[in-house]
Amino acid sequence: MGRRAVAPLQFMNREFQTRVTASVLVLLTVAAVVFAVYNYRVESQYIVPSDGVWWLEHHGQLVADRLEPAGPGAVAGIRRGDAVVDVNGRRIETSASLARQRYYSGVWSKATYSLVRGSVPVDVQVVLVPEDRSTNDWLRVIALIYLGIGLYVLLRRWTAVGSTHFYIFCLVSFVFYSFHYTGKFNEFDWTVYWSNEAAWLLQAALFLHFALTFPERRGFVARNPRSVALLYLPGLALLGVQVFAIRFLRDSEQLKWNLDRLHWGYSTLLFMAASAVLVDSYQRASSTILRQQLKWITRGTILAITPFTLFYVLPYLFGAMPTLGMKVSVLSLGILPLTFGYAIFRYRLMDVDLIFKRGMAYTLAAGAIVGAYFACVAAIAKLVTASIPSSGPYGLILAVVVTALLFDPVRKWIQDKLDQFFYRTRYDYRRTLIEFGREMSSETDLDKMLASVVDRLARTLLVDRLAIFLANNDSSRFELTKSFGLAHVTGLDLSFLTKPRIEDAAGHIFFENTHQVPRETPAAQEAIGRLDLNYYIPCHAQQKTIAFLGLGKTMDGDFLSSEDVELLETLAGYVGIAIQNGRLYASLEQKITEYERLKDFNENIVESINVGVLAVDLQDRIESWNSQMEVMYALPRWQAVGRSLSEVFPAAFVEEFYRVRQNPGIHNLYKFRMGTPTGEWRTVNVAIAPLVTRKFHVVGRLVIMDDITQRMELEAQLSQADKLSSIGLLAAGVAHEVNTPLAVISSYTQMLAKQLQSDTPKAGVLEKIIKQTFRASEIVNNLLNFSRTTGSEFTEVDLNKVIEDTLALLDHPFRVAQVKVERHLANTLPPIQGNAGRLQQVFLNLFLNAKDAMNGGGTLHLTTQNGESVSVRVSDTGSGIAQEHIQRIYDPFFTTKTAPAEGQNRGTGLGLSVTYGIIQEHAGNIRVESRPGEGTTFTLDFPMIRKGVHV
Repeated sequence: MGRRAVAPLQFMNREFQTRVTASVLVLLTVAAVVFAVYNYRVESQYIVPSDGVWWLEHHGQLVADRLEPAGPGAVAGIRRGDAVVDVNGRRIETSASLARQRYYSGVWSKATYSLVRGSVPVDVQVVLVPEDRSTNDWLRVIALIYLGIGLYVLLRRWTAVGSTHFYIFCLVSFVFYSFHYTGKFNEFDWTVYWSNEAAWLLQAALFLHFALTFPERRGFVARNPRSVALLYLPGLALLGVQVFAIRFLRDSEQLKWNLDRLHWGYSTLLFMAASAVLVDSYQRASSTILRQQLKWITRGTILAITPFTLFYVLPYLFGAMPTLGMKVSVLSLGILPLTFGYAIFRYRLMDVDLIFKRGMAYTLAAGAIVGAYFACVAAIAKLVTASIPSSGPYGLILAVVVTALLFDPVRKWIQDKLDQFFYRTRYDYRRTLIEFGREMSSETDLDKMLASVVDRLARTLLVDRLAIFLANNDSSRFELTKSFGLAHVTGLDLSFLTKPRIEDAAGHIFFENTHQVPRETPAAQEAIGRLDLNYYIPCHAQQKTIAFLGLGKTMDGDFLSSEDVELLETLAGYVGIAIQNGRLYASLEQKITEYERLKDFNENIVESINVGVLAVDLQDRIESWNSQMEVMYALPRWQAVGRSLSEVFPAAFVEEFYRVRQNPGIHNLYKFRMGTPTGEWRTVNVAIAPLVTRKFHVVGRLVIMDDITQRMELEAQLSQADKLSSIGLLAAGVAHEVNTPLAVISSYTQMLAKQLQSDTPKAGVLEKIIKQTFRASEIVNNLLNFSRTTGSEFTEVDLNKVIEDTLALLDHPFRVAQVKVERHLANTLPPIQGNAGRLQQVFLNLFLNAKDAMNGGGTLHLTTQNGESVSVRVSDTGSGIAQEHIQRIYDPFFTTKTAPAEGQNRGTGLGLSVTYGIIQEHAGNIRVESRPGEGTTFTLDFPMIRKGVHV
């Protein structure tokens, strides 16, 4: 129970101490600022007269020890060693009485100094001028630098090592450099005086204390933490001496000078000791990061202290009056807070070198610019005064304005050149890196974008190792995607990137030593060591970490500066957005590909089916039109899509569509006859169904058309074939019945002819009856042979006889159609191997087609000849065949007799198809030559019978 109570109590004590410390620091800071502002205001209003002479007490007299060159005293004739007796008739014994007499006289007034030069009395007229306090202004600038950097460090890194101590040092330095007593020595002036004295003595001790404990206590101080309190004892003793001298000793300029020299010596000694401690810490530093930090801290301290000590403190200790060079050396003190402030603030980001170089460079540049600025002001003012003597103060104002306008571009140019000098080849890359980040989102290929990021960062920051880690969809796991300078880094446990850390608030993860990370798991330690990356910059998008930029040290082995890291943190935001955009674009491309594939698949299905499919919207505009619709309706897709249904289809179909559309469900139109734009008629089965979405919202109508025209024709042809089969059977029966009476008639007529041979007129009549009876019997026999089903056996066949038998069957139809037959049959035509019945069907089809083609009469030419094969030519003088139909005449059910003339039958489209098949069965060949209006010629070639030769 006791242990549980101790921890909350300690936490409350620490929190209370923190609050008290913060409150005290706030009160002291506000008080110091208020006093400094009021002190500056009083000092600017209270002008101290000066004669430009440093008077020291010597053997009871005030003797001129130093004279300001070209000062009022030197101009009036005062020489070194002159003793002042009285001023304006009033006795002078001490420096205080001389100061009072100067105040009585006032600034820019003449004061009569009675002097003793050797043993000769001399009177001189001295014009008193305002005391030069320009050094105080420079010191106030340094004070503001101390206070600003101290506040910045304290507010940004309150918990950083030494931040509170450093702020106290900055606050004390602010008091020391900004508090200056006026000489009135009223209550406020005494407060300013003692505050300045205390800060003066405390500043050096605080700095040495800081050097001994930053970044950690070492050696004797580590073993005896309370020993650092001894550092403040000399300062406390000097402050006691100061109080004692003011209270109990006679006030004199010599005493003041000696005390000041004692203070400066003490302060300089401690600062030099602090510099030596820092040098020793730098030499003893074991880690690279600490050496990098202390290197520039040490150099900054030495560079700040050395010029001020050499050019101001030492001359002052030896009695020199402040000159312009001594006053300029005060500027070097501003380097100290710059280097130390950024060293603490960026303890983990070693950019002290950057701050030091920039601080020093800008300080020197500022001094050069200020000097050049005032030189230009003086030159322009002199030029204006010489040109316009009556310009007066307005000429000076004009010079200031002109110089200010001219120097702003000069300042920018100098700053730009300094940046180029420090960054050299990296300058251009740094200047364009943010622009590159902004333009990064234009690259949609994620792999190319990451490759460009790695390349640009490697060239810009000159790092030895660089990697990009991408997260999965829920940011629970990271994978190495792109790298530079890494090898053999597969199979790593990157779970340390998903681990919540205190460093997340800093905006990045930093590992000082990648081989010593005790807070990580063993697997994470191995991964961090193998990667050897010191910086991990998170890339955020939509409040999620989607990637990390991993970077090592620079090529020189240094850590990155804070400006580099801030640049990377800014760039990481652009990288995160670009990665998110790349992933979204890749996902979109994948979905588009899937959609296109699914769309193509669906369209292929629609295009592949043998029925016409079209879709219309709710306004009856055609949205889809498949290829079968193009073939069936003879209308290209581009002419149909987008048009209204009433503009494309006949009115009869549109009327039926509107009728069935009013009712829900699927509706069918069976055997609907519909005309096409080419004038043809199609018989279709139509299905009209609602087109719905996945949510069953009707968005249009789906119309499916099945073209059954050929099917209907086939059915009609089959029906006709059945009829022909029945007619054939009937014809066979009739032929048998007719043959009997014909035989009786022929027999009795022949008997009667024999009896009436002597009666010539009657014998002639009977001869005609016998001849016609035989002719009728031949016709009946041919009809019987044609209707009789023949076998498929091949025998020797005489083509001339087959042609003659076929013509006998068509004698009457040819006479009616006025078709004249011209025979050119070879007398010595060799037989072929074939089936007479099937060949008769071939010639019957060809002769009937020729008769139908010669509407109104014509001539049928029949030629047989012998050559390499037995050939038959069938030519007519009919209308001929169109060229676009030549390739289709042998297709089943193809016919051009869709609208037969009077006396013709509607074609079935099977005649030439059957003919072609019979010719192929006989190993023959059939060719056609035709031109519209010039007739048609069919040539049939049959192989001859080859007989063996017996020797």
